[in-house]
Amino acid sequence: MEAIIIKRVYDCKKSDGTYRILIDRLWPRGIMKIDLQIDEWNKEITPSPELRKWFGHKEEHFEAFTKQYIHELNTKKEEVQRLRVIAQKTPLTLLYGAKHPKINHAIILKNYLLKIYG
Repeated sequence: MEAIIIKRVYDCKKSDGTYRILIDRLWPRGIMKIDLQIDEWNKEITPSPELRKWFGHKEEHFEAFTKQYIHELNTKKEEVQRLRVIAQKTPLTLLYGAKHPKINHAIILKNYLLKIYG
């Protein structure tokens, strides 16, 4: 498997030679679609709206959020497999909009892909 990289969308707007996927359900505030160079916007692989709202990016919820998001990922086998195929062919960049670099769903998704298919 090629590399899987996570980057905050606000820090990495330009193409970098990787396959770039925005993995947020909502479009990032303050960024015009024309300015963000991505290969796809994948809303399917994101946490459900209910889980995202419950989490609220609160550190005290992160452990429970991780377990619940992994449970959701286990039900999205087709989409996870598709990302795996992409990552086998080219480096994959998962772009997220959350402020906190260590408490976000991109970290969970990257670890999930590496653990399941690494």
